[in-house]
Amino acid sequence: MIDLLALCAFNAAYANAIDSDALEEWPAFFTADCNYRITNVDNEKEGLPSGIVYADSRAMLEDRIAALREANIYERHRYRHLLGIPLVETASSEGAVARTPFMVARIMATGETMLFATGQYHDRFVMENERLLLAERVAVCDSTVTDTLMALPL
Repeated sequence: MIDLLALCAFNAAYANAIDSDALEEWPAFFTADCNYRITNVDNEKEGLPSGIVYADSRAMLEDRIAALREANIYERHRYRHLLGIPLVETASSEGAVARTPFMVARIMATGETMLFATGQYHDRFVMENERLLLAERVAVCDSTVTDTLMALPL
């Protein structure tokens, strides 16, 4: 049975990969045929599938990181995630569905720190080869206003 502690440990490792700039590790938290989306609460309530960021495979996530490292030009910054305790909706030995609140601070190269995003992860986890992975993560942001600088994954 996938339990709360396993989900908390997974989310901590996920956030650490992003916050410590180990972005090449980030896609490995997902299944090969995953779904990753960043959207806002209004679009999610309306059932609108579009998002600020959309990927439907681990390969797309890997491409996104490669583009961040090699092609995209953006002001250097990093994130610090603060994650709440997952609300487990269903759980079994094969998978789990959970919602986890998040706050993300963005730290600019100048040292300026600001609250960047708040919201909730809507997750579907699966066990694959005895490893917990995300089959789907939808980061539903509370604000409908999105900063133009959404370079790093949430």
